[in-house]
Order: sequence, then C-alpha cells, then structure tokens
Amino acid sequence: MSDQPLAHAAARTRPQAGSSAVPRLMALLALLLAVGFVSLLIGRYPISPSVVLGILASALLPTTPATPDTMTTVVLDVRVPRVAAGAIVGGALAVSGAAYQSLFKNPLASPGLLGVTSGAGFGAALALLLGLPWVAVQTSAFTFGLLAVAVAYVIARSLGNGSLVVLILAGVVISAFFQALISITQYLADPLTTLPAITFWLMGGLGKATTRDLLVLVPVSLGLLVLLALRWRINVLSLGDEEATALGIDLVRTRLVVVLCATLMTAAAVSLSGIIGWVGLVVPHLARAVVGPNAPALLPASFLLGGSFLIAIDTIARSATSAEIPLGILTALVGAPFFIALLARARQGWV
Repeated sequence: MSDQPLAHAAARTRPQAGSSAVPRLMALLALLLAVGFVSLLIGRYPISPSVVLGILASALLPTTPATPDTMTTVVLDVRVPRVAAGAIVGGALAVSGAAYQSLFKNPLASPGLLGVTSGAGFGAALALLLGLPWVAVQTSAFTFGLLAVAVAYVIARSLGNGSLVVLILAGVVISAFFQALISITQYLADPLTTLPAITFWLMGGLGKATTRDLLVLVPVSLGLLVLLALRWRINVLSLGDEEATALGIDLVRTRLVVVLCATLMTAAAVSLSGIIGWVGLVVPHLARAVVGPNAPALLPASFLLGGSFLIAIDTIARSATSAEIPLGILTALVGAPFFIALLARARQGWV
C-alpha cells in the first residue's frame, strides 16, 4: 500500500511536516554539533578551541601539523568516542521513546516500558558476576534486552491476542522479573569488587566508551531507518485502531515492527551506556514542542535533541566534580523537574 493515502489521513489531524520543519531540524543539527564541540573542550584537562580544531584537522588531513601527543590522545582517544557515544545513545533512547509514545498513545511511555532495560541490566550484571570481559558484558546486555521484550510480546500474543494493554502489562511483569534477577546477582556478588561494578553499570555512564563501541551505530541506524520508513503509519497508529484499520494498515504487523525497531535501538544503547532513564521520556516531548507531533519531523528531531541532551549531561558528569557522576543520577535530577514543567505547559492535553 502506498504511503500517500496515509500521509493525507495523518494530515487531517496533525500539522504537516514539510519544508517548515527543515530549518528547525537544521538548527537542531547545528545545536548537536555545537554541544559536541564544546564537550571536546571541557574536562579535567581543558583544551582551547584552536588546539581542538587543529587536532581534528590533523586527524582528517595528514598534512596538517600535529599537536602534542597528550592533547591528541585526550581528544581523539577519549573525548571524541565519548561524545559520539553520547550522541548515539541519547538519540536512540529519544527516538525509541517517541515511537512508543505514538504507538501506545501514552505520553508516559518510555523505552523501558516492555522490559528491555531490565533485561539488559540483568544480562550485564550476570556477565559481571561471572567475571567475563567487557565485550561479553555488552553482548550479554544486548541479548537479554532483546530476550525480555520477546518474552513480553509472546505473552501478549498468547494471552491477549496482541492487545496493547496486555502487552504493557506483560512488559511490567517481565521488568519486575528481571529486576528480581538483578537483585539476586547483586546479593551474590562480591561486595568489594563485583558489586560496585554492577551498581555503577546500572546507574549508567559513558566512561568506558571507545571507538570500537561505536559499532552500536549499526543497529541504531537500522532501527531508525525502518521507523522513518514507517513514519506515516506511525502517525496513523496514533489516531486510533479503527482509522488505521480503515486505511488498510496491518495493526499487528506494524506494531511488531515498531516494537522491534525501538527494542533494537534501546538494547544497543543500553549495552553501551548502562541504564540511563528519562531521556526517552522527556526529550520526545521537547521535540514535539519544537517541530510538532508529525513523525517525519518528530523522529529526527528526537534523535538530534536526545544526542545534544546526553552529551551535555555527560559533560557535566565528568567535569563537575573530581569523581565522575553516573549519568542515570543526573538525567533524573534534570529530567524530573523538566517533565513537570512540560506537564504544566500542556494543561490542554497531550497530542
């Protein structure tokens, strides 16, 4: 079925995402680049903008004179991978949250709604408990994150014939189950070595991000591209089941694809950063305020804003104090009051 009828149907109740959204998306891209560049300057080892530009130029253009080895190492081996990881993780969580909020027609939906973050947390905790290398920790987190959502979806299909309410309830149950398993691993962990590692991972952070870890961009990009391909169907799904069915949309299949894409993006992000809350809940609302609720503009806007938000939070986390602050703490401290402010401004209701 062509997307053209779906675009017309979505436009009946939503502002069109056309050329008017392009300047705003370009502004958000400029914001992301600016925040990323500023993050390269700030830290326990401050570096001037001219030096950073020189280092980046020498990396891209071998003929450019090189800068001191220490500064080059700090910028290229530490800060650039960390900034890139922040953009990928923040963008993935924000897009997943935006997709879930449209799919479930619920402004409180977040990427962890169906248990992916709890499953990933248990996978990482189990690998740390067994003393596995860091690559195995990330792989285990990614695998169990996908497994948790798969189990929730099978339960919903078996007991509720794909009902969204049953799917959400199954996600709640699966989340509670894996949270219990996380508690078991913490109880069994060595309190002097393994337990702190598990606890710090569960609070989220980008301190161990390397260039190799940026391979998570592959599943994140795949999920984002598929969601963008389904952008008009996502719009119509948010209008209600009856209208979507009348337009010939296969509700079960479309919902499955959206859930799969959001889960893939979230599992990849969590496997890199640990559990970071509030990004997928707050940023999509901010993106709606900037570009409106239309999915063709909302999804890329959410990605750009999510990346900017997490890079800024990570910069504060690694430079505010002598000890690095876990990202999950800062996103909650910033996200909770910000979300209350958003609710206060949207008293007329969520669209």
